[in-house]
Amino acid sequence: MEGSSTELSPSLSKTSVSENTDPQKDGALAHNLIVKWSGKEIEIEDINGLKTVRDLKQLLESKTGVHVDRQKLLNLTYKGKLADDDCVLANMSLKVGQKLMMMGSLEKDIRTVDIPPEDRPVVNNDFDIPDDEDLPIENREVYLNKIARRVKEYKIEVINPSRPGKKLLVLDIDYTLFDHRTTAETPAELMRPFLHEFLTAAYDDYDIAIWSATSMKWIREKMRLLGVSSNSAYKIAFHLDYLAMISVHTPKYGVVEVKPLGVIWGLYPNYSVKNTIMIDDLRRNFMMNPQSGLRIRAFKSAHSNRQSDRELLNLSGYLRKIAKLDDFSKLNHRKWESYDEKSHSNKRMRSQSGSRAGPSNPKR
Repeated sequence: MEGSSTELSPSLSKTSVSENTDPQKDGALAHNLIVKWSGKEIEIEDINGLKTVRDLKQLLESKTGVHVDRQKLLNLTYKGKLADDDCVLANMSLKVGQKLMMMGSLEKDIRTVDIPPEDRPVVNNDFDIPDDEDLPIENREVYLNKIARRVKEYKIEVINPSRPGKKLLVLDIDYTLFDHRTTAETPAELMRPFLHEFLTAAYDDYDIAIWSATSMKWIREKMRLLGVSSNSAYKIAFHLDYLAMISVHTPKYGVVEVKPLGVIWGLYPNYSVKNTIMIDDLRRNFMMNPQSGLRIRAFKSAHSNRQSDRELLNLSGYLRKIAKLDDFSKLNHRKWESYDEKSHSNKRMRSQSGSRAGPSNPKR
């Protein structure tokens, strides 16, 4: 879910205004909030005049159409708990400009959930590159120089240390682990099925990194709301955000933002093309590292698809099988669903045998 946390500075307290300012005399101090909902950011320019959480929700209903009773402001807490509708905003220590994440469905969307998936129109606004199209840009000097600058200037957010001998799994969030556009009552409704089972199994063989094309603040919040950052069965090694990405130019598609694994490899020499795999629902994100990328089916329309989606469960089996290999660069991740360990092993043995035998004798 590409959401965030909140706080408003103690309403009209001395820390909110200058010592020479009388809030009663000069009028209430203006506070603004940003509310993220269904992929949009809604600005509440001034919360003055709003006394309780319910007042805030009524204002949000007028802006979004989501009924007050269906709204959940996930980051709005009071004394460590989700704030009730009658909580007074002035008592909640909200900071000016702070961001909230709202969950909640429109009535028309709730009715639409009952429509069978096959009757729904297919809408895909996320540009991507077809699987059968290769764009050879990964070795262009101009982009390698951009990566070198990122390695020099970008600071990865380290959560846990990397572990010796482990391979690296780099995961996208939106539409890969989480349906960030569909509205819902709770984050769990939008989480891809088997997420925690998948991460738990992968953690045996892989260090796990999260790389999302959004800000670090949203990454942290999504990981918290999905229960990833607090799960004791596995640990995330580090986070990367949109600032680690680079732009590349293609004749056919124009300027495209991509996630170059060279940024990670430059900062972590223990990872390389031989032991890294990136999972993303958009193939364009690994244009600089096509050999290391695996495009997963996008997880959308969560309400209709969460009962049947088995993508992470199946992918878990693939990751377990290839974890035994010394070199991922020989794999074709586009065929991951039909991967056969025995067949791959035979091909590798034939390749090694052929290289030892050398070139055949020319005809006389």
